Amino acid sequence: MPRLSADSTSDIQEVLDLARRDATIYDPVFLNRFHAHFPTLHRLFFTLYGERDDGVEQLSAVIAEASASWNARPLELRARDDRSDVDPEWFQSERMLGGVCYVDRYAGSLAGIREKIPYFQELGLSYLHLMPIFESPEGNSDGGYAVSSYRRVDPRVGTMAELAHLATELRAADISLVVDFIFNHTSNEHDWARKAIAGEPGFEDFYLIYPDRTMPDAYEQTVREIFPDDHPGAFVQLDDGRWIWATFYHFQWDLNYANPAVFRAMAGEMLFLANQGVEILRMDAVAFIWKRLGTPCESLPEAHLLLRAFNEVLRMAAPCLLFKSEAIVHPDEVVEYISLEECQLSYNPLQMALTWEALATRDPRLLQQALERRHALPSGTSWVNYVRSHDDIGWTFADEDAAELGIHGYSHRRFLNDFFVGRAPGTFARGVPFQENPKTGDARVTGTTASLAGIEADDAGGVDRVILAHSIALSTGGVPLIYLGDEVAQLNDYSYVVDPATADDSRWVHRPANPADRYAQRDDPATVPGQVYGRLSALIRARRSTPEFAGNELIGFDAHHPAVLGYQRPGADAASPCILVLANVGDDPARIEPMTLSGFQGDAEDIVTKSPVDLTDGMTMPAHGFVWLRVTPVG
Repeated sequence: MPRLSADSTSDIQEVLDLARRDATIYDPVFLNRFHAHFPTLHRLFFTLYGERDDGVEQLSAVIAEASASWNARPLELRARDDRSDVDPEWFQSERMLGGVCYVDRYAGSLAGIREKIPYFQELGLSYLHLMPIFESPEGNSDGGYAVSSYRRVDPRVGTMAELAHLATELRAADISLVVDFIFNHTSNEHDWARKAIAGEPGFEDFYLIYPDRTMPDAYEQTVREIFPDDHPGAFVQLDDGRWIWATFYHFQWDLNYANPAVFRAMAGEMLFLANQGVEILRMDAVAFIWKRLGTPCESLPEAHLLLRAFNEVLRMAAPCLLFKSEAIVHPDEVVEYISLEECQLSYNPLQMALTWEALATRDPRLLQQALERRHALPSGTSWVNYVRSHDDIGWTFADEDAAELGIHGYSHRRFLNDFFVGRAPGTFARGVPFQENPKTGDARVTGTTASLAGIEADDAGGVDRVILAHSIALSTGGVPLIYLGDEVAQLNDYSYVVDPATADDSRWVHRPANPADRYAQRDDPATVPGQVYGRLSALIRARRSTPEFAGNELIGFDAHHPAVLGYQRPGADAASPCILVLANVGDDPARIEPMTLSGFQGDAEDIVTKSPVDLTDGMTMPAHGFVWLRVTPVG
């Protein structure tokens, strides 16, 4: 089989002829998309695999897979593709609101999730992220992130047919289905893994396996240790004495994307899920997917080329499917994954971490700096802004950013860890440390929003902090995301330590079962769950009726107060009304002077309470308070 050429036109007929042996490629819609996207896909494939003798063969197989997937694509999903063509930025609407949960813990099963659709509509969800739902090993499976099959749902929660049916019902409720695509690795029980270990032809290099420690030792000179509690370094030893790359847990084996057969196989899995009705794939651990000796093996250029190539395949056969980046790396690297050609959405880990940092220090400067400097995104893309997730909180701010404010990065992270796990004097938080490394002093923090914010400790400001944190996530643009249960102030679940499958992973402390008793109180303002739910629901309603909250554009605003965060969400033009957001992270009332607000006309509106606000005499904000004001610039 000849190698790929540098010119797509010389390969196109051969690729089509080979692909047609395995698939019917005559549909005019698919062919139009093929001709539009093949040149870019070919260029990317040549860059990645031009030296491989099987490049043409594997690219042809990818095209055949895409054509077969398009031929099988349900008409309803093709209509969804058409919607994306007409309104490609649908996910930037002010009406977007995400929810995330574990199926088994929140609803028991996929059938249980279906029963909760009316509640999701009550809350205002338009995006539902179901945490890993695919077949995975018994016991510890890293919360399902050790996937044993991308095409089989965990039988404890349902079947793939039930997932497709759920996706249909969610679409009818205007809710898009989001699932995790475990991109970097599989479990050691995946069929590919079993075949690779057995040396079955076609699978022997799906993973990175070495006969001795020579290459692992060389790689580990420059790669970091992710889960030191599980195993040292980046490799684990197989029963036969060989060594296999396992960045995370010992049962999660990294795929070898330098093999184009892995690209073909993973493209097939994405296309399969797209045809079940999944609209967004959360691309897990995207920074780790390419390895090169002598580098950290994180955020290498080939990782971006791979994402672009997968996008081109999907634009041919499932155009409405979007990628969401999960890259918990340096802020400069996070934004590199976000573009129309790579990941159209991305978690915003910096804003999340610095929201908690501001609450702990009562100082918003790092968060203010991040919003003014690191919030902008390419047109047509969006942040997913969240208060906390299923994962731990890592303090991902850049040391150089902190240094500008006189903050020493290492010591500040140590303070924040101590504060949020209850070790610092005067802390209100009740978090739990995760993966403390005694060699480096590194650690991360786990805990529900309510427990981290002070509700578990019966701190008087706990409810206000929960609402304040969500007010920031809801007003900075993009897709705000709520960990379901946090809207009724669910607390840490310390029972995880008695289950051998979860005892060694403290993140399970903030993955409790559905807090049914707290949901039952959500309409009672005399209860903490009722206070949180009522106030948060009011914010969601206000956001949905505020066009200025669409998109990501944000302009910093200096409140001239050391405890007050400020920014504007602009209107149609510079003279139009805009939304001014002020948030007091301090423990005392904050006075905003008239001069600070003099750039706006005196008559403003609080869009949450729908009440008028007179700015001519300034304003005083309560401790842990915030305002969303519709203001009109002077002149």
